[in-house]
Amino acid sequence: MPPRSDEPRRDATGSRRGSSRGSGGRGTDRTAEPGVGGISDARAYTPRGRTIREGAARADREERAGRPEQRRTPRSTRSGDPFRPALQVLDGGRTGATRAGRRDAAGGRSGVVRTVTPRAPRAPRDDEPPAPPRRRTPPRTPRRPDRSAARRPARKPRRPPKLADPGRRLRLGTVLTLALFATIGIRLVYLQAVETPAYAGGGVADRTRTVTLPAPRGAIYDRDGAELAHSVEARYVYADPTQVKDPQATAKALSPLLGIPASELAGRMAPRKRPDGVWSQFEYLARGVEIEKARQIMELKLPGINTHRDERREVPGGDLAANLIGFTSQDMNGLEGLEARYDDLLHGEDGKRVYEVGLGDLAAPIPGGYSRTTPPKPGSSLRLTVDRDLQFKVQRILSEAMAQSKGSTGAAVVIEVATGEVLAQASHPTYNAAKPLPSDPADREDAATSFVVDPGSVHKAITFGAALQEGVITPDTTLPIANSIKMGDTWFSDTHPANGRRMSLPGMMAYSSNVGTIEIADKLGRDRLIDYQRRFGLGQATGVGMPGEASGRLLPADEWSGSSYGSVPIGHSVDATPLQMAAAYATIANNGTYVQPHLIKEVIGPDGKRTPAKAPVTRSVLSPENAAALRTILEAVTTVDGATGTAAAIPGYRVAGKTGTGWRLVDGKKQPGEVASFIGMAPAEQPRYVIAVFAHTPSGGGGDIAAPAFREMMQFTLHHYRVPPSAAGKAPKFVVYPR
Repeated sequence: MPPRSDEPRRDATGSRRGSSRGSGGRGTDRTAEPGVGGISDARAYTPRGRTIREGAARADREERAGRPEQRRTPRSTRSGDPFRPALQVLDGGRTGATRAGRRDAAGGRSGVVRTVTPRAPRAPRDDEPPAPPRRRTPPRTPRRPDRSAARRPARKPRRPPKLADPGRRLRLGTVLTLALFATIGIRLVYLQAVETPAYAGGGVADRTRTVTLPAPRGAIYDRDGAELAHSVEARYVYADPTQVKDPQATAKALSPLLGIPASELAGRMAPRKRPDGVWSQFEYLARGVEIEKARQIMELKLPGINTHRDERREVPGGDLAANLIGFTSQDMNGLEGLEARYDDLLHGEDGKRVYEVGLGDLAAPIPGGYSRTTPPKPGSSLRLTVDRDLQFKVQRILSEAMAQSKGSTGAAVVIEVATGEVLAQASHPTYNAAKPLPSDPADREDAATSFVVDPGSVHKAITFGAALQEGVITPDTTLPIANSIKMGDTWFSDTHPANGRRMSLPGMMAYSSNVGTIEIADKLGRDRLIDYQRRFGLGQATGVGMPGEASGRLLPADEWSGSSYGSVPIGHSVDATPLQMAAAYATIANNGTYVQPHLIKEVIGPDGKRTPAKAPVTRSVLSPENAAALRTILEAVTTVDGATGTAAAIPGYRVAGKTGTGWRLVDGKKQPGEVASFIGMAPAEQPRYVIAVFAHTPSGGGGDIAAPAFREMMQFTLHHYRVPPSAAGKAPKFVVYPR
């Protein structure tokens, strides 16, 4: 089919030729040639706007320069799509590469040549010169395809840059959001489940009240279960200073009921801050108030004043065994005597109640609010070896006897021989343990364990016992006794001069011969005497259970002087307590076996369980035969005419014992006056009890106190325990000066 007149035609070079409309008429297919039809001035525009004449001139110049004509079409450098370069970049250059490949395969053509249809020729003007003839451009030789390029492998396309992935961003955002919510959730659970008590407690502390629940203090019983000290229910009165409206008026109303000055009560009710900066809401006004008085106080309805359960220590006997038992503070803490020594056992553990209250005028427990109660644990009780009735009698006898001498101090101890149990332990002066304050601290001391004395002649029984046990003497030994003897630089004399006559051992004991005792001790020797002093329990505390018990002191061998060989055997230069000396005589009464004296019989737990006290320490000091011989020698003191201890004799009972005269020592210094003593046992043939009486009288006359007081105490003790009279009747006859 012949081509349409309006379709472009291609010339020999492959360029398309088309028609174009001129400015003065229709287009034509002819190419203007010079000198034809007078249309030399006709112009045809290329796509770049050059005329055909300009194009021909340019081609002529390139030919003369020896360069082939190179045509560039608009499509050789630009694409008809303005967004194609951007798409080629995003596509990694694939489009450009593909098109280049296609051009190489087509014989090196650089693209399609666009031509513009020339304008219609216009009539030349008369004044215009004729157009020069147009040269034809020789046809362009087509480029041969590059076969080496076809043999080369195709270049690997470049990897496109990684772009943001919306899905990945969504997933990451979701994970971060979930992690945030999980963290918040975990923290909330932790606050609610773990840290709740801490946060709740921070607020509870400001609106809680703590009330101490006192643990019932254990009682102290005598050997038969009679109460010597016990606790009874009472009330304590307290004030909330933040609620007291008129401290002065409130104090005046409470003073008569509590027995406390109004000025003191007003000071306690004054507002004050605690160390933590919080205003105090609890102040004690009184402890151990009787229930009836507490009821009267509550009837007054005083703002800020209240009462609560408390306990008060009661001592039914008042001053009965007061120096022995001691007393407690208002807080139920032991301060003296056995109350102090066994405070941990008696006190127990206090409980407490912590509860939430309203503020302001509604200072009352909040129903359903915070509340926690720790119940108290009651203390254990003590059962003593003391006999209440015997204690009362011994204490009364001692006080009446000591009343004869002003400013005197006395002690009395009753020991059961077989067991070492202390049946009574009295002191003078004494005090009321139910109302211990005010009282003189010296009056509250237990004289039997804190009264350190130079025992004097009561020590002679130890010297005789050691000599018998070591075989230095026998019960039948007699010695010529001079009126005086010099040891070192000191002379020692007898109150009953023997004038050099032979004296029996019972006679030496009856008349308390210093010279005879010193001669026996000289044969015994210093070291053996010190050894027996320790065996009899001197120089160390007995451990009876009293706090602050004195241990006494023995003169060490390296401190002995020449005079010590005379003073120590007769009981001087020796520090001992009445209880230590009583335990030494109990050893003689117990067939030569020392038994540690003790006051505690058993411990009674809160549940009623009874635990016996630790077994006392025992040791053998004398043989039974020597102990019996020594008891017989001691009987002469109460039976021989003119003996020193006849005032201690008891009708119907054989009594063995010894008198003594020494000094009281305070901080190692001798005190004015003298200490008279008598220690004895009955029945002498088989002793059941030992009683020691010591009396320090600054003005003298102690000898008239000790022996008579012993007699009354021992007589009551024997009757109290229904001890029959001595089966052997009267004591044997003693010869003081055998021929």
